[in-house]
Amino acid sequence: MGLQSSLAYIVFGWLPSILIGRGLTPTQAGLVLSGSVIIQLASSLAAPWLATRGKDQRLAIVVVMALTLGGLFGCLYAPIEGLWGWAILLGLGQGGTFSLALTLIVLRSRDSHVAANLSSMSQGFGYTLASMGPFAVGVVHDWTGGWNAVGWIFGIIGTGAIIAGLGAGRALYVQVQSEKI
Repeated sequence: MGLQSSLAYIVFGWLPSILIGRGLTPTQAGLVLSGSVIIQLASSLAAPWLATRGKDQRLAIVVVMALTLGGLFGCLYAPIEGLWGWAILLGLGQGGTFSLALTLIVLRSRDSHVAANLSSMSQGFGYTLASMGPFAVGVVHDWTGGWNAVGWIFGIIGTGAIIAGLGAGRALYVQVQSEKI
């Protein structure tokens, strides 16, 4: 939950600045981000539906993360002429990762009590962790004076998300022990 949210916060907060650094006007950069976000609607609806066709969601997680990372790296490094294509890939990936992360909470829970515990843990810890991503991008940009090194942050967070997703995507239930008050 936190790693995919971190990438989303980075995109929402920094992608226009990255694109301006690559030569786009502020208006063009805003349009690219808006287009990417609009595309998220399709995959946010499709990814959970597709992922629930089976008991194991690991392939779905790898696919949406590959789309996300491909789109991010394309927006950062690929020739600017293909930017809209990379933004579409990014949107498809990010919409899918967010909805899939929320779907996994339900799929890995035997009952509503477990779902509530898993949700509070993953979202509470996850969103706290996610807030560090945009900060790290700003620090790396300030240290290096450019955007190219930010790709390392994308790669580290994305790799972490894939590793966590491979664990969370297994066809297992979370076991929760808690005392009722």
